[in-house]
Amino acid sequence: MESSSLRLILLQDYNTMTNLAAALETEGISVFRFDFAGNGESEGSFQYGNYYREADDLHAVIQHFSGESRVVSAILGHSKGGNVVLLYASKYQDIRIVVNVSGRYDLKRGIAERLGEDFMEIIKKDGHIDVKNKTGGVEYRVTEEALMDSLRTDMHEACLKIDKECR
Repeated sequence: MESSSLRLILLQDYNTMTNLAAALETEGISVFRFDFAGNGESEGSFQYGNYYREADDLHAVIQHFSGESRVVSAILGHSKGGNVVLLYASKYQDIRIVVNVSGRYDLKRGIAERLGEDFMEIIKKDGHIDVKNKTGGVEYRVTEEALMDSLRTDMHEACLKIDKECR
């Protein structure tokens, strides 16, 4: 890849992102896909919420490419990754094209559907909630700290901080 080639960072490596990456590469746009720690094929354990840490992880990836004299012209995130790219843009303001695909605007919505109607009582009592898969095995654990961090993440305020030149 030439250092002047377009580079697009795609988050959360779903099948849709794989197909999009292939289409972009066909058009001569360089693509780098990765999963955050504990997501997809990446090592580590999944953590609920964790939006700002993942924005910082994204910054490390972008800094790596900058150190390799690569130009990062756009970042794209799907679902939780959509929120992460918006938070990244609000914090670092060094990318001019940011694409949010299906990130949630209100992170408080949908929690009861995932964790149960009494999630706040359970997490206050036990300090965590285990989210189970269809077979009853624990898929991941939501700690009180992680839940509170997610509930404090204000996407509206973050979006207001995105540079006006960002598209």
